[in-house]
Amino acid sequence: MLEHPKKLLAIAIILLFFGVAMPFLMVIKVVESTLFLNFLSFGASVLGLFLGIIGVAVYRVRQTRRSDEENRYR
Repeated sequence: MLEHPKKLLAIAIILLFFGVAMPFLMVIKVVESTLFLNFLSFGASVLGLFLGIIGVAVYRVRQTRRSDEENRYR
C-alpha cells in the first residue's frame, strides 16, 4: 500500500471528508446521532489524518530519491 502514495492520499481525503460530513449531518439532524456513528466518524478522521501524514511522507521520500538519482548522473 505504501507503494502508491497518491492512492493513500486519496483514501485519506475520503476518510477526512467522511469524518467532517457525518458530524455536520448529525448536528443539523439529517442523520440520527448514535454512539456508533460518533465513534465511526471520529475514527475515520483520525485514520484519515494518519494516512495523510504517511502518504505525504512517502511522497516526499520518493521525490527526494528521484531527485538524488537524477543528480547522481550529472
